[in-house]
Amino acid sequence: MKVLKVKNYDEMSEQACSILVDKINNMKHPVLGLATGSTPEGLYKKLIEQYNHGHVSFKDTTTFNLDEYIGLSKNHPNSYHYYMKNHLFQHIDINMDQVHVPKGDVIDIQNECVEYEKAILDHDKIDVQILGLGTNGHIGFNEPGTSFTSRTHMVDLAESTRQANARFFESLNDVPTKAITMGIEAIMESKEIIVLVSGDRKADALARFMNGDISEDFPASILQNHKQVTIIADEAALSKI
Repeated sequence: MKVLKVKNYDEMSEQACSILVDKINNMKHPVLGLATGSTPEGLYKKLIEQYNHGHVSFKDTTTFNLDEYIGLSKNHPNSYHYYMKNHLFQHIDINMDQVHVPKGDVIDIQNECVEYEKAILDHDKIDVQILGLGTNGHIGFNEPGTSFTSRTHMVDLAESTRQANARFFESLNDVPTKAITMGIEAIMESKEIIVLVSGDRKADALARFMNGDISEDFPASILQNHKQVTIIADEAALSKI
């Protein structure tokens, strides 16, 4: 694993943006794996700035998001469909037909999992996958105990994950209890992975991720086996390394 140490959140976002813009500009049809939450917001702002300055175009880019809450329509303000549109897609020149986010409001969730998996494989897998790091080691919504051989699937969200995301909802009771997520094996098939980690709240998780044993009890640990992982972490997140 390659570690890029940066001073703070803004530098982390800048570094990640620079890597992605370079990839997009040097590939004919880049396929990006995208994440949600507070961690990548700075990255998306930087990408919009680069687009506005004419430094990058997303016309030939295809995206796949990691996950979506089950039970929320794509127009719900707390859905990840809505998040991606608000934080990135509506501000750039991406073709929305090339945007993929799991559908959490369909009747047949299992079929949606199969179709989402198929769509990723039809695009010859993901070129660059952006990940955050959960305090319990989750990647996507793959909670502790998830099989390393999992594909796109439905999950029960851990209480710690729901509490961490409750700040985006009116109350904890409003946070969905289930989600659909890209599986760990599918994430590991990405050609390159960038993990963004910021703040002292993530310091313990990052230390375990980098130095702990590989175990399904800490899903991110499997990334130690990936051939091309770059961790971009700020000083606070690296404080226990």
